Amino acid sequence: MFLLNILYIPEFILTFGALTILLVSVFLKSKSFKFSLYASVFLLFFTFIIVLINHGNNFFNYQPLFISNSFISLFKLFIIAGSLFCLLILEKYFKDLDLEKFEIPILIIFSVLGMMIMISSNNLMTMYLGIELQSLTLYVVATTQKNSIKSSEAGLKYFVLGALSSGILLYGCSLIYGFTGSMNFIEIKNILESTLSLNIGLIFGLIFVMVALAFKVSAVPFHMWTPDVYEGAPTPITAYFAIVPKIAAICLFIRFLMEPFGNFWFQWNQIIIFLSIASMILGALAAIKQDNIKRLLAYSSIGHVGYILIGLASVSESGISGIIIYLLIYMVMNLCIFSILLSLKINNHYVESIKSLSGISKKNPIISIVLTIMMFSMAGLPPFAGFFAKFYIFIAAIESKLFLLAIIGVLSSVIAAYYYIRIVKIMYFDDSENNYTVILTFKSKIIIFFSTVFISLLILKPSLIINFSKMASYSLF
Repeated sequence: MFLLNILYIPEFILTFGALTILLVSVFLKSKSFKFSLYASVFLLFFTFIIVLINHGNNFFNYQPLFISNSFISLFKLFIIAGSLFCLLILEKYFKDLDLEKFEIPILIIFSVLGMMIMISSNNLMTMYLGIELQSLTLYVVATTQKNSIKSSEAGLKYFVLGALSSGILLYGCSLIYGFTGSMNFIEIKNILESTLSLNIGLIFGLIFVMVALAFKVSAVPFHMWTPDVYEGAPTPITAYFAIVPKIAAICLFIRFLMEPFGNFWFQWNQIIIFLSIASMILGALAAIKQDNIKRLLAYSSIGHVGYILIGLASVSESGISGIIIYLLIYMVMNLCIFSILLSLKINNHYVESIKSLSGISKKNPIISIVLTIMMFSMAGLPPFAGFFAKFYIFIAAIESKLFLLAIIGVLSSVIAAYYYIRIVKIMYFDDSENNYTVILTFKSKIIIFFSTVFISLLILKPSLIINFSKMASYSLF
């Protein structure tokens, strides 16, 4: 029975699968990258099916260390799906740049394993180990382009600042353990319920952990690594950074604050409000002057984190439901945008400059239309899905009487719309002599098609994502 149960535990499947792929790839030589890539895709797909079948049920519900519910299972599905699609779009890029190293898909698998451990952790130590497993693999994949100074610089900055945040996280965990005598989330909650307030040591511990998690989601003022890492890393890895680790860190952020410290929301809520406001404002203003599209998307992601944190600041079921809706739409939009960027070349070089997009509407109208839809959706303009993402977040803020937060969110959305619409203006109204080469693989075409349909037609049936987000958020409360 125990061996049968192991087959239903996604973490075990990923561990043994990744080790098997690693052992086989070592002996394949020239075909090792292709085998590693497609074996990793199959492994993630199989794991996705296992999580989907056992959604909300866990055969490994060992509460001292791990826990599972519908909320955690849904985020596991997001993480696996995002990683799977990022792997599907990286093959051609890595071939063109001669970066076909079989270790890269395996490292991504191990980072997914770390994320799944950290979001299902019910203990401060397993949470820390999950974060470190994820972080160490991401430090390596950020520097895969060794002949690029920007890539090496990005990886070094990420490593140094990541190590600092890990130290802060560990110190915060030690303070919480020292003042409660337990590392288990449920036990910490029960101990704190017997007190009417947090003592100064626990407050410092809580703040340190929040700082480390704010670094992981790249919330202001702990965002300084994001633009450089996004610009320096290979574009498919940037897509991965922009989507998957952010989703995992948001999930852990919610669980850590809502479960052990849920009864003391009034003491951490002000910090979340500050992080949200700072992220929205900086994300809206700093992106205006950017010329590199990857740096622009980095500041855009910082702004989106600000909107997501509004849902957490509302401390309500509708707020958490809004976060789930937002993350799903955010993932789809980014996958589509990066799929397009990985299909565009000028003089045999991948497009990274925003000005390089000038005049593309005349040479490839379909790509420009899709990119326009994504930019309008990122800006939150109706009737596209991005509008619903922000709408439900702002509704949650208003229901919780966070009127100032909702107003700042709307104003920052208006400012941010400038640099999204600027890209559309460059595509349609700026002339260019650039000789574009558009090479869309079958996988990219599928991703772009379904992403565009989802973003454009969600208005016809928004209840599809509203219902499951409410079910998942209900399990958290």
